[in-house]
Amino acid sequence: MEMLVPPWLESLLSTAFFTVCPRHRDAPRSECNMFCLDCNTEAFCFYCRSTRHKDHSVIQIRRSSYHDVVRVAEIQKVLDITGVQTYVINSARVLFLNERPQPKSSTSKGVPHLCEICGRSLLDPFRFCSLGCKLVRIKNNGDATFNLSTKDEEVGEMREGMGRRLPSKEEEELREGSQQDMYTSTLTPPHSNSRRRKGIPHRAPFGS
Repeated sequence: MEMLVPPWLESLLSTAFFTVCPRHRDAPRSECNMFCLDCNTEAFCFYCRSTRHKDHSVIQIRRSSYHDVVRVAEIQKVLDITGVQTYVINSARVLFLNERPQPKSSTSKGVPHLCEICGRSLLDPFRFCSLGCKLVRIKNNGDATFNLSTKDEEVGEMREGMGRRLPSKEEEELREGSQQDMYTSTLTPPHSNSRRRKGIPHRAPFGS
């Protein structure tokens, strides 16, 4: 078990993010949206990082549709994310930390890909909807791993390239606390220079 899961992961997944930092309550960037892999304690804000975690390994948590996400570019450096569904939100490839409740109205009938743990529908042939669900699988079966290895690099790179855009009803701008993420949407607005249809000309009414 210790070889499959890094010691800081369970703490990360159970940490409450985006609370106000008690040390920098009045600062503009006081949301606790960072986690130190070396200290493995509570979440902290931008100012705490520069003072208390300056030379530590830190990852930043973002938020999408009120759920915590992390950018693939950050997490893949310290964790094997093979098998976890990734999404593209405003040009940033992310994955969810924990399971998201499936809407009751949703049905898995006819859905080709489902999370092995919670049954949530997936867009691509992945095994899990989040890091949390992959952790449950490892605890129960031990047939997956979070530890990086050269053996899984090729498979991981292939899977990571399959990031998909979230359905429009779920997608929103990726946020870092109170500030919007700098990435902009890749969706292009529809063209407005469509040709006018020819029809009967409308003449001005005759004067009386």
